[in-house]
Amino acid sequence: MAETHTVFAGSIPKFYDSLMVPMIFAAYAKHMAELVAAFSPGAVLETAAGTGVVTRALAPRLGAHARYVVTDLNQPMLTHAAARQGVDARIEWQPADALHLPFADGTFDAVCCQFGVMFFPDRVAGYTEARRVLRPGGHFVFSTWDRIENNAFADEVTNALATVFPDNPPRFPALVPHGYHDVAGIRDELSRAGFTDIRIETREEVSHAASARDAATAYCQGTPLRNEIEARDAGLLQFATDRATEAIASRHGDGPVAGKIQAHVVVATSAGAPARVSPAAP
Repeated sequence: MAETHTVFAGSIPKFYDSLMVPMIFAAYAKHMAELVAAFSPGAVLETAAGTGVVTRALAPRLGAHARYVVTDLNQPMLTHAAARQGVDARIEWQPADALHLPFADGTFDAVCCQFGVMFFPDRVAGYTEARRVLRPGGHFVFSTWDRIENNAFADEVTNALATVFPDNPPRFPALVPHGYHDVAGIRDELSRAGFTDIRIETREEVSHAASARDAATAYCQGTPLRNEIEARDAGLLQFATDRATEAIASRHGDGPVAGKIQAHVVVATSAGAPARVSPAAP
């Protein structure tokens, strides 16, 4: 995975949280919060928390004495999330790599990760770490986007940018967020990490934005797609956003826009925590 695909810094967290989160993440965050809270966990770990959309949905559903540890690899995203959340004595904010979690075996009743596993350079290692820190019978709840063709705005933006950079089109949306959608492959990697009870639901929602411009700005300036655009020609960022705006408007209109989004929601239950494994060979 290119380094630019994992960098959420500069103005990206602001655009991500103000535009991208309500457009495609909020509905899935509510559902994930309901799933996790239904297990009545006393201790929860969230990995790849981003700007905290799941945190804001889940915290009010947890018990008064619950422990909630919220982590992300990117400190700018975590800082933004903590500022949005406000004071809550139950929540601990900590930078952490989901592939090398700084927690003891069997610490948590639930581990959740919304749309973060696609960024793991070694998903089996990440899943093994989730299982390691879970108590026996604990639950690992995560989501991953379905293929890009089932996600309207992402597909339209990607196709539009291919006309701006025909010789080297930016491929971040297709390769990373929408690059991990094979259900059989997901089951296999979870099984290799030691999970045996695996449930996967393919869930369709509707993405809403106030305008085609907001939707295009969210993707082009609020995700690492911006890094790809600027690496090719920083002077074309606004032009690329304009071209993406035109593509979305041509399909969905000039006013408020709505488009299909689709993701896989996974619940894997731990039968027991394994010992920490050595990193996979390169």
